[in-house]
Amino acid sequence: MTTHATWSTPARGLIVAAALMVVVAGMQGAAPLLGPILLAAFIAVVATPPLRLMRRYGAPKWAALLVIGFLLFDFGSLFALAATGALEGFRHSLPSYQERLVLLSAELGDWLEGLGMPNSREAVPDILDPALAMALTRTFLSNISGVFSTGLLVLFTVLFILLEAAGIPAKLKAAFNPTAETEARIQKMLSSINRYMVIKTLASLVTATLIWVWLWYLGLDFAILWALLAFLLNFVPFVGAILMAIPAVLVALVQTDIQTTLMVALGYLVVNTAIGSILEPRFMGKGLGISTLAVFLSLLFWGFVFGTVGVFLSVPLTMVLIIALDASPLTRPIAILLGPDIAAALPNDETNCLSTA
Repeated sequence: MTTHATWSTPARGLIVAAALMVVVAGMQGAAPLLGPILLAAFIAVVATPPLRLMRRYGAPKWAALLVIGFLLFDFGSLFALAATGALEGFRHSLPSYQERLVLLSAELGDWLEGLGMPNSREAVPDILDPALAMALTRTFLSNISGVFSTGLLVLFTVLFILLEAAGIPAKLKAAFNPTAETEARIQKMLSSINRYMVIKTLASLVTATLIWVWLWYLGLDFAILWALLAFLLNFVPFVGAILMAIPAVLVALVQTDIQTTLMVALGYLVVNTAIGSILEPRFMGKGLGISTLAVFLSLLFWGFVFGTVGVFLSVPLTMVLIIALDASPLTRPIAILLGPDIAAALPNDETNCLSTA
């Protein structure tokens, strides 16, 4: 007589957790390969509607792909040239910035000593170590070439994905025979990603342009470099708005006076508040379908798994994850927990009924 072992609920939970840990460890190990592929996939999702539009107006596939490839390569080349030129100038200015930072740290120590804080003159240079800051900057600059080479890999991957984009739905239907509900979920996922990426890209362009104009008006060195940095970091939720302002504020501190530094910080505050808190939510509509806590945790998780690419793609990756979890009754509770506030999504009468109940 054959007996079948039954697993308790905690045991099944431990098995699932162990399997998830193995999957996460595998993705983290394959991050150098998976990261560029994921970035290319999301760019391809954004580029697919223009490709279909050109095809609808009678353009051959090769011509449409050539146009999209040229635009992506042209944008990337302009971005790389502007960043490389600004970074090279910034590299030559590092010694003078370092000297100025040493003087500022000494002045800060003397000021704290005058306020009655003993040993500040010795402690401040240790906390604000100019040599360490410059070493980190040089390390960052030396790794820029690797970022640009990865960009070429991403570009070619995007073109190959677009080359196969028209036949992918038929292949998926023949291979897995998805139901109408599954096809609707996939279409919803692609539409959500496309909408988010397009709006976020336009918002980043506006943010970078306003930052560049403001820093150029104030006469800050390498304004184009800080604008390009603002464009990239605007894709990072929460901390991106803070990180983009730190280099420009520090440069303003060592290049100008305290009044100009405060004006630089105020400009970043106004632009990020206007774009991130007013315009973006208005054009996003009802939101991303992700809770604020889930966005923050996804930033940490995807950054841990995929590194820099995971940080930039944390929101769209979480959107895909929530839609995938919502497809199964077993994982739908997790999707609900990661989703937006239910009370905020309910009509007023339903909310009142819940509160009275």
